[in-house]
Amino acid sequence: YVNAYLSNPAQLNKLLEKGRYFIYFVLEELERYRLPPELALLPYIESNYDPFSISASGAMGIWQFMPATARIYGLRDTWWYEQRHDPLVSSKAAVRYLAYLHNRFNKEITYTLAAYNGGPTLLEKRIKLNKKAGKPTDYKNLKLPKQTQEYVPKFKAILAIVLNAEKYGINLPDFPNKQVLSNIELDGQVEILAFSEFAGLKPEFVYKLNAGYTKWASPPGNKTKFNIHIELEETINLKKDKIIQENHDPEKSYSLDEAMQILQSVKSDKFDESVDIAVRLGVDPNKSDQNVRGAVTLPNSLGKEVVVAVFADGDNANEAQQAGADFIGMDDLAEKFTKEEISVDVVISTNAAMKVVGKLGQVLGPKGLMPNPKTGTVSDDVVSAIKNVKAGQVRFRTDKNGIIHGCIGKVSFEASKIKANASALLEELKKLKPASAKGVFIGSISINSTMGPGVKINSGELI
Repeated sequence: YVNAYLSNPAQLNKLLEKGRYFIYFVLEELERYRLPPELALLPYIESNYDPFSISASGAMGIWQFMPATARIYGLRDTWWYEQRHDPLVSSKAAVRYLAYLHNRFNKEITYTLAAYNGGPTLLEKRIKLNKKAGKPTDYKNLKLPKQTQEYVPKFKAILAIVLNAEKYGINLPDFPNKQVLSNIELDGQVEILAFSEFAGLKPEFVYKLNAGYTKWASPPGNKTKFNIHIELEETINLKKDKIIQENHDPEKSYSLDEAMQILQSVKSDKFDESVDIAVRLGVDPNKSDQNVRGAVTLPNSLGKEVVVAVFADGDNANEAQQAGADFIGMDDLAEKFTKEEISVDVVISTNAAMKVVGKLGQVLGPKGLMPNPKTGTVSDDVVSAIKNVKAGQVRFRTDKNGIIHGCIGKVSFEASKIKANASALLEELKKLKPASAKGVFIGSISINSTMGPGVKINSGELI
């Protein structure tokens, strides 16, 4: 394996370079758990230190976590965010797993490596079988899968090259012996391309450092964190703070016209940013009867294309096609979702087709795409359902803090159109007030653009 690596020095150097932004972080985590520092080389064997890596068996990220192990170590998987791909979050989980394996196998590193690749249960069985048969129990004498048998020699080969680079005539990359990455926090959901422009970074570099964000934007929510090179942290924060300080007082409430002027003053030159609204409701989100969920078609659309998939057959399928649905089908469409061959914004189903859609709960549910009668996405009137979502229907539900989030347009919209859309959403919310909710129902309101600050709104002009 040493000779295989040395046969192409340029390719080896390219491989080693891939660890530049992550290996120091991994070394720090290993030190926290008092693990051998050479384990920081493991992602070279697992994934070539590639955060986007996906194996044929479904393992992901630089540590190639399988779904079951990822769940045990708390790695989340949603439509927006796959933590197995996140290089820093997954590294913390991987080091905890390695610490467990290292202690389980009495700090014998070859056992630790074999267990990481082939699983601790299999390794223990093989050790016990050899003991029972009176055979040696060292790693080389265990009957393990071929991949696991090759795993330790591959690791030892790359370790030998790193430790003896001068002997082998290899120039190792000059990695800094200090923290390389930091993060920056922005308000709301943020589009990746918009952040790239704001930070002056190439989108592919932003995605590499933030590979957990698997879609075009970060997950919906109050805050977004981006991993960035630490040398850019001060510059980007100063730029962000200057823009915010020059344009608004975070403690003040503004009219919607004033708020839109603030957002338009910091808008991107290359992207028409979305405008999102956050409404705090007077509900207890821990009580099931106070969860608010619904949909409303905005009078001025959302200013963006909405990709719609419709589960229907027969005449309903024909009507869906004429109404402009992007994907139509039954079992064939279900298969496309299962194989993740398509990406859509909304899924609509006829009542009869729910027997097919119901089987996709684990696929559509985490992505927020499961059709629901309350949001108008389960309907035999597919033409109206498609028309509503294409025209700018916003689907909403309370989060764990009792806050409703939704898009109400683009920064390029006139303030009057944003106001009309916001008012339509609030009117629909008032209709959905739970009977058990007491006191003020519509609380504080704020809006923000993709890259802009959150701006408090005088709620009186909207309610």
